Amino acid sequence: MGSIVEVKSVVKEFDGKTAVDHLSLEINRGEIFGFLGPNGAGKSTSINMMVGIVNPTSGEILIDGENVKNYDKSKLGVCPQEIIIWEKLTCFENLYTIGRLYDIDSKTLTERINTVLEKLQLSDEKNTKMDKLSGGMRRRINIAMATIHNPELIILDEPSEGLDPQSRRLLWDYILYQKELGKTIILTTHLMDEADFLSDRVAIINKGKLISLDTPYNLKSSIGEGDIVDISVDCRADKIIEEFSNIDGVNNVEYSRGIITLNILNATSKLPEIIKIIEKNDSNLIDIKMRQNTLEDVFIELTGKELVE
Repeated sequence: MGSIVEVKSVVKEFDGKTAVDHLSLEINRGEIFGFLGPNGAGKSTSINMMVGIVNPTSGEILIDGENVKNYDKSKLGVCPQEIIIWEKLTCFENLYTIGRLYDIDSKTLTERINTVLEKLQLSDEKNTKMDKLSGGMRRRINIAMATIHNPELIILDEPSEGLDPQSRRLLWDYILYQKELGKTIILTTHLMDEADFLSDRVAIINKGKLISLDTPYNLKSSIGEGDIVDISVDCRADKIIEEFSNIDGVNNVEYSRGIITLNILNATSKLPEIIKIIEKNDSNLIDIKMRQNTLEDVFIELTGKELVE
């Protein structure tokens, strides 16, 4: 289907500091594209340049083959991190006001609002004023306002920030519904499970630089097949880490915040050897957990630090 967004060697500087450092990538039409990185990594700045709010210091951004400055902004739907609503209007009135600003006729708009409210499980709150709703409901309305005009390209900046798990999953379902409608969605997040669940491809950004771009599956596979074992012990781990590195099938050993993390093939069969090494070094096992690779493991492998600052 080809690309809808092309970012060509874009740099953005603020007061002599580089927020985005020669970013180049393409976003395919109809995909969910995730920007993953810690706070301050340059995700929001990149998004602001893609929608024309901020001008790049150098480089170029094209949408549908034309410079973002010339792109028809009515084809964009933007939901910022901050909740922006009319507090004294109802859910319906907020959506209706936005829709009329885009010259959507009343009948079509009303039908669309009812569909969106149903998808977001807000039909019962249709005539409730916004200042009476919970934070999660307000955030859902904010995303509905960004999509009510049926845009081609939807930008969601940290859409799940502060939501409880139930509200977050409901929001994810709505994002996937927009994809089913053929929309292209750009999603910034520092939530690894969100990027993994939703994204067709993920760009990992750190300190303004693109450090990796691929599907979630390929990114996780890039740090080796096998299981992840997280181990907590009650002593300094230097000697234990050295001996863990020599276990047959160990692909990688990392240590962070008191936890030794092994990437290891057939972890269950290696547990007796792992425990023997711990005991031999006069240490006690506090906790041990086994899991699959995550995008956070990828980030740590690439940058040597945790994802969340």
